[in-house]
Order: sequence, then C-alpha cells, then structure tokens
Amino acid sequence: MAKAAAKTNAKSAAGNKGQAPAKVSSKSGKGASHEYDASSITVLEGLEPVRKRPGMYIGTTGPDGLHHLIWEIFDNSRDEAMGGFANNIEVVLLPGGYVRVADNGRGIPVGIHPKTKVSALETIMTTLHAGGKFGGEDSGYKVSGGLHGVGASVVNALSEHTKVIVHKDGGIHMQEYKVGRALAKVKQIGKTSNQGSIVFFKPDVEIFKDGINWNWEKIVSHIRQQAYLVKDVRMSIIDAREAGMVDSEDVFYVRELINAGKLEVPSMTFYFEGGLRSLIAFYNQHQVLVHKNIFYAEKEQDNVMVELALQYTDDTAPHLTAFANNIHTPEGGTHVTGFKTALTRILNSYARSVGILKESEENFTGDDALEGITAVISIKMPEIQFEGQTKTKLGSVEAQAAVNSVFSAAFNTFLEENPDDGRAIVNKVLLALKARKAAKAAKDSILRKGALEGMTLPGKLADCQAKDPAESELFIVEGDSAGGSAKMGRDRRTQAILPLRGKILNIERARLDKMLASEQIKNLVVALGTAIGDVFDLKKLRYHKIIIATDADVDGAHIRTLLLTLFYRHFREVVEGGFIYMAQPPLYKITQGKQVHYAYSDEERNAVYKKLGYDSAEADAATTEVSEGVEEEEDGAENEEVTETTGSAAVAGKKKAPSTQRYKGLGEMNPAELWETTMDPKNRILKRVTVEDAVDADRIFDILMGTDVASRKSFIQSNAKLANLDV
Repeated sequence: MAKAAAKTNAKSAAGNKGQAPAKVSSKSGKGASHEYDASSITVLEGLEPVRKRPGMYIGTTGPDGLHHLIWEIFDNSRDEAMGGFANNIEVVLLPGGYVRVADNGRGIPVGIHPKTKVSALETIMTTLHAGGKFGGEDSGYKVSGGLHGVGASVVNALSEHTKVIVHKDGGIHMQEYKVGRALAKVKQIGKTSNQGSIVFFKPDVEIFKDGINWNWEKIVSHIRQQAYLVKDVRMSIIDAREAGMVDSEDVFYVRELINAGKLEVPSMTFYFEGGLRSLIAFYNQHQVLVHKNIFYAEKEQDNVMVELALQYTDDTAPHLTAFANNIHTPEGGTHVTGFKTALTRILNSYARSVGILKESEENFTGDDALEGITAVISIKMPEIQFEGQTKTKLGSVEAQAAVNSVFSAAFNTFLEENPDDGRAIVNKVLLALKARKAAKAAKDSILRKGALEGMTLPGKLADCQAKDPAESELFIVEGDSAGGSAKMGRDRRTQAILPLRGKILNIERARLDKMLASEQIKNLVVALGTAIGDVFDLKKLRYHKIIIATDADVDGAHIRTLLLTLFYRHFREVVEGGFIYMAQPPLYKITQGKQVHYAYSDEERNAVYKKLGYDSAEADAATTEVSEGVEEEEDGAENEEVTETTGSAAVAGKKKAPSTQRYKGLGEMNPAELWETTMDPKNRILKRVTVEDAVDADRIFDILMGTDVASRKSFIQSNAKLANLDV
C-alpha cells in the first residue's frame, strides 16, 4: 500500500511525459518546508493497520461493525461445520461486553509454524492474512466464507482483551492478548478428551465509541439464518449478560448449567435437517401458498455445490435470497442470473406443453416468472470471487452455468412429477402476465402525460418554491384541518404540504392498476415525481425529506402503517435511501405565565411539572384537550379558527397549576405552534425510517397487512404489552 501511494504521487508530480518533476514545497509558520520523500512513508506493522483504519476491515465502527466481530469468529466455527468437522456452535453474550464463541471442531492448530517460528494459534490471531483458507483442500478448508483468513486477527486487533482456549490432541491450550498483542506464549493448562475452540473477546471502547451494545434480535436472526444454510448443525445463542458468573473454560459449560436448571438466562437453539426447505417454510409461514410442495435441489456441478429451494405464494412481489459460501449477496450476482434465466425458460416451455400458454400468446417475462416466488439460492465453491470489497454481489462466472444446469434438470423433473403443483405455478405466472398488461394500461393512462412530462400537480398539494430536491421537504399530513395549519405555518420556500383525506388503500395485496385507481395514492405518486413500477426513477424524486405527520392516536398509527406499507412495497429505494421520516409532534403544551414548555410524553410532562414545583397528580388535574383546529375552505383560502381550551385546575392550599393543553391531532395546533414544534428544523424531532433487516420487515408487513387473520391476531396478542396506546 505504501509503495502504491508513493508511485501515484510521483506520477502526479511529474506532470506531462518527458518533464522533470516539479519542486514542490509548502510553507507554514516561519517558512518551514515539508519535503515528500522516503521518510514520509509510514509503515504500520502487525495489526496496527486494523486499529488505524478499522473501517477498511469491518466497514464501520458503529453497531454494524461491532456485530461484525461476532460474525467473523462465528464464521470460523461455521466453516468447520461446513467441512463436516463440527456439529455444535455456541455464542454466549457475557457480562462486561465479553462474547464467547465455541465449537466442537478440530481445534485451532497450536504447533510451531514453520515460517513464523511461533505457535500457529498466535500466528492466526496476530497476523493479517494468516489462516487455513488460502490453499484449497490441502490447507484445511475446501469452502470458506468470512474475510478469507483475516477475521480472527481483525477481531483480536479491535478487542481490548482476547482469550483463546483450544481443546486439541488431548490437551487444553490457552493464549491471551491485549489489543492484538500476545501477553505470553501459548501454554497447556490441562488435559481433555474434547476437541474444539473457544474464543473470548471484549471489543475495545476506544474503537467502538458508541459503546458495546449487543443487539439480541440481530444476533439471533443471523444465527438462525446460518443454521438453515448449514443443515444438521446445532447453533445456539445464550444471553448471560445479567448472569454475572459465567467464566468457564469448558465448551459446553453454560449449556449444561441451563440443562441442569442452575442457570436461567435467555437462550435459543437452532437445528434444521431440512436446510433450505425449512428456510422456505419459515419465510412463507404467514403467506397464502399457491402450491403445497416445496421444490428442493442439491447437487455438485463442476466443483460448485448448488442448493436451491422455492415455493410460490399469492404475493405480488418476489422474495429472492441468495448466498455464496454462506455469505448473503443482496445484490445477487452470477448465481442469481443463472437461476432467473433457467426459471423463465422452463416455465414458458412447460406452460406451452400443457396448453396453458397458447402458441399465439406472448412468452412470460422474467418479472412474470418471479411474481410471488419465495426462493433461496446457495452456492459453495473454492476460490470464490465477489464484485467489490463489500461482498454483496457474486462475480464467479462458473456459478452461473452450474446453477442453470442443476436447477434446469431438477425443476423440470419436479414439474413432471408434481403436475398439480406445476399447473398452479404456471397459472400464477399467467395471472401475473395479465396483471402486468392491465397495470401497464393503467400506468400509461395516468403517467404517460403525468409527472414525467409535467402533469399538473395535485390540487391538494401546496408545493414549495425550491426546485432542488436536496432542500425540499414534503409533509404528508392527516386531514384538511392539519393541512390548513401546516400550509399556514410552513416555510413556503422549502416545505410542501400534501393532506390526505382519511385512510389510503391497503396495498399489501392490491395490484398496480387497482392502486392507481385510488385518488389518494395517485396524488402521492404524482407529487413524488418518481413514477411507479417498472418506470420508477429515484433520480426524479422531488423531495429528499418525505415526512409522515399523523395524529397521536390509533387512527394516526394506522395511517402511518398504511403509508409505510405503500413506501416499502412500491418505493423501496426511497426507504432504503433514507428519505422517509416520521414527525414527532408534542403531546402537551404547558404554560405558566410567559413560560411555554412542550412535552412529547406523559413522563416529560410530569418532569416539567416537577421542575415547576408540582406533582403528577396536579399535572393530570390541570390537563385539558384542545377542541378545534384550522379549517381550509373549499376555494383554498386558509382561515385560522383556533379555540384554545386551557386547564385551570388548582389544588387546595396551593397556587394555580400551569395550564396544559393535550394535543390529539395536528389540526388542533395553530400554525405558529405547529411550526415551532413540528416543522421548524431548529426545534423539531424527526425519526428516519430505515430497514435494518429486510426479511424481518417483510414478514411483519405480511402479518400486519396481509390476509392471514390468525397470524395477525397472534402477533397483536403477543406484542400487546409493548403497545403505547392513547385510549
């Protein structure tokens, strides 16, 4: 890296070919000169580069990078399982931010390494690019994921304390490290009949400045997914952070304590014999199935192990998940291309062979074939290649031909052996074809001369003056009353207002033509400017802040959910781009004399009262609700008709308590209040909508907005205690 940097700078200094390098100097202070020569090159030794630039190795030092440390150590154990050497992996969250990852694999080698002249364990833990994953089958691993051997050393470098215990060849071996440096040589501390590796590590708070906050749900989701991908392996996650006593060197100690009833801590264990079949069943547990049998295939082709599973549902969106050496590839790649090509070809051929698709009819497109599919593609191969450092897209060309070949043969056999399933799948795809034509006609009628060509914006939209999307905001508000207040209180230069009348259509199972028949949705689509469906273009988004501002009641929450469903299903890139926000208007306005305080919860209101010398009982007694708001006349004129009802309760023996207004809707605020609390960038509170786990988010949308009433009822009952309802 240092040589490359020096070479680049030399070239830039030389200028045009044939010219001598220019003499460059920079002056500061009393004429000091800083020459760029060999002494300017810094060489970082050992694991120093990792601590100097941690983002290069784990992406970020935020929560994602923190959890990446667990993935790296876990992946080493998983690779042992993928090779058939381990069948038990356990992750334990310990007190003080420590994590322990244990497996019953072969154990990290502890003998002296011929090149480094120190233990192989110390070499692996303290040297970048040292591991058993570089030399193919002869080096210990035929297939591996992770950072190709640098994972353990990176985790060690970014941890303030690491301890590795290896059960191997009848002995228990141990070595400890501090910020990547060994504290002593590897030593044998006992005898054992077990085998396996145990890694304790505590991330360094100097690197992870946000703190060591492990997300239980995030870790569970990752381990569950890996358990599906490596069948017949038991994977466990235990939360012993509150136990305060777990410090054992035995790989199964915590599990035995739990089994013996001596330790009660949250734990989950995953074990799947069905592999991807089980994963498809999990994904589709809340869906209406088009066919009963899950297609599954597993075969090695040209040194590429291919595993696939699929099932169709009545959904209108595809759910395609792909992995390469157990690494999730959300951007797809060659393995996904091979699958899609084969799927479309086979379904067209089968549909014509059974007479469902007539000779005169056009072929299914790739989008038709994918509608409603839930599919998982997993390939495993040596010397895998990704496009870019993030490993989100597979680039190995061998994978495309292998997936195409394995899937084609197996899926043709499945359709022949399961004719009822085959016909159900093809009929589903035929319905998608017809819906595509209907949707295209609807889009053409609405959008051909629409936002893409300067269609008049919706009459209800009060647009902003700014033309730069980066400084433009769209407030989607509930009702004309709130719309009137917002229009009068806004910054007309940068803030646009679109009021919605009532609740929009639930689009979870609605096709595009039906959606665009809804005036509310059509207005929103035109206002955004991106169009929708296959003509969607994120670059034409007219506002880079789309703020959902609804009332703080059950109806408001329902409207937010309907809007989020619409955005998630049909404007996914807008959500993923971080353009969707939720406004947080206050619940209370507390006035005492000339002092005005706003509170966003009962707790904040009570805290204000306490600061002013009153208790919560007096706060309850002094609180009244605002009864009226701002109405907008039909001709568009905005008239302020605000009646503020202030509390006047007093407790015997004390002075009159502050007056407190309880807002139940944005329309109950006058324009000045709405601007000050909810719209003014200096004071407002906005929550950005993100998708941390797309699969889990998709599942929640299916449950809440789909047709499975039993699942929705169960979800509501299970999470009722978490709800904060204003009844």
